[in-house]
Amino acid sequence: MAGSDPIGRAIHDFHFTGEAATLWILNHYGEPEEMDTAIYFRAPPDMPELEWDAIGACRGHVLDIGAGAGSHSLALQDAGMRVTALEISGPACEVMRHRGIRDVIQHDIFAFAGQRFNTLLLLMNGIGLCGSLEGLRRFLDHARTLLSPGGKLLFDSSDIAYLYEGDLPIDKYYGEIAYRYRYKEELSDWFSWLYVDRETLKKVANEAGWEVEVTAENDEDGYLATLLLADS
Repeated sequence: MAGSDPIGRAIHDFHFTGEAATLWILNHYGEPEEMDTAIYFRAPPDMPELEWDAIGACRGHVLDIGAGAGSHSLALQDAGMRVTALEISGPACEVMRHRGIRDVIQHDIFAFAGQRFNTLLLLMNGIGLCGSLEGLRRFLDHARTLLSPGGKLLFDSSDIAYLYEGDLPIDKYYGEIAYRYRYKEELSDWFSWLYVDRETLKKVANEAGWEVEVTAENDEDGYLATLLLADS
């Protein structure tokens, strides 16, 4: 259904009514997965350690890309940081404004321009919005135009090779996964979401002129990466 926004609608329902119907994630590799909308509203004590590491590493004016319900933006704002929450979903933006986030912009990151930031932040595998390795290259080129001198890019991702049980696809990068969301009667189009392993990230980023440091890891093949422009 073109133009549908199941996640935004679920976030909106949960915030304004205190509950939401089940949000389903459909895929091509297994059974539909149930997602608890409450995950978008986690209080700081309930956030994973990787996310806290990322929040603690933010400096200056932060652009929270794909901000969702705004939990990370709120944590930064409450810590006295200047933060801009960028989100493509209209209902999610309405929720963030109602939650008290002062600077909310509804926009597609790939079309967003005209401002520069000290930190670009994408959490909950927000880098997945790139969709593919080619999309990641495009994003890294665009991120250059959004960073102030000496700025940094922070995001988490994970290696999902375990999904294939050793039989990796040969026609595409294995971290490019097709998903669609269903909420009540609303169904999104199929879209590609990217999970990028550490070595592939380093290769792609280095080729694009970025230096990569993996600054934290967890027990689920997840990691936090800090990227700096090599010529900064």
